Amino acid sequence: MSDPSGAKQRGLALELRRSGKAWLFVTPVLVALAVVIGYPVVEAIIMSFQKDSGIDPATGMFVEGGGAGLSNYTHWLLQQCNSLGGTISCPTGTLGSQFWSAVGITLFFTVVTVSLEAVLGLGMAIVMGKTFRGRALLRAAVLIPWAIPTAVTARLWEFMFQYDGVVNRVLGTHILWTSDIWASRFAVIAADVWKTTPFMALLILAGLQVIPADVYEAAKVDGASAWQRFVHITLPLLKPALLVAVLFRTMDALRMYDLPAIMTLGNPSTTTMSILVVEQVRQGPNSAAALSTITFLLVFAIAFVLVKVLGANAVRTQEEQRKAN
Repeated sequence: MSDPSGAKQRGLALELRRSGKAWLFVTPVLVALAVVIGYPVVEAIIMSFQKDSGIDPATGMFVEGGGAGLSNYTHWLLQQCNSLGGTISCPTGTLGSQFWSAVGITLFFTVVTVSLEAVLGLGMAIVMGKTFRGRALLRAAVLIPWAIPTAVTARLWEFMFQYDGVVNRVLGTHILWTSDIWASRFAVIAADVWKTTPFMALLILAGLQVIPADVYEAAKVDGASAWQRFVHITLPLLKPALLVAVLFRTMDALRMYDLPAIMTLGNPSTTTMSILVVEQVRQGPNSAAALSTITFLLVFAIAFVLVKVLGANAVRTQEEQRKAN
């Protein structure tokens, strides 16, 4: 007769050996991630509490820094700058005075570009998912904008949006696309949508290809129209892939730097948080570290909310699909 308790013990021992081997593999990976990711973050936080070396406005003497407390953070969050008379509100045009506008511009670019790219990417994915002659060529051609380096894309669109460029000639207008407030923002959005929509389309296309074809055939037999099939079949089954695509693009858009920096050449109307960090590095690395930490916390908070909300929705959708099957 078999011994149930002995079999259970052998199974438990086998599971422990497997988990031990897995841990031996995971430990070096965690250590490497801690060094590569954790060290720069910790170092930036430490630097953010140090003063930048430079001329002391009170004495006119060169100082090498020292402890700064929270002054680097209040410099950005409260827009406070040091002067001979003490702490004052940062004058207009200084980097400290641009913090909250940079936050607003970054969030504006993120919301608008991700929304447009999700809609356009969904349409492109549906077209590429159909069977027709030349489908492979179309898929390869669609990915070309995404494959072009961002710096090259920025220069290309900068030439197109110049005063005597292609856009003004085609539209018959005389708009200053790279210097006007809203025109420059529209130009950056247009360039970003052109470049990264194929990435969204690729992720959504992967989700479309998982949907069984017989589901659509059954809906056709039941008399469902193309719109009804899209609303009641495609969108619900595509939700997990669509949510992942939106999450990835949102994280990428929050770090936008290349396009506005190259296209508008320092126009404050398109200054994002990443651009502000780079500009501050040239004036003081410790204050830039504080700004980088604030940017990191903002991106992390948005990512955490999206993962909690969108991730929960994706899991719920997959559970509903399994129950339906």
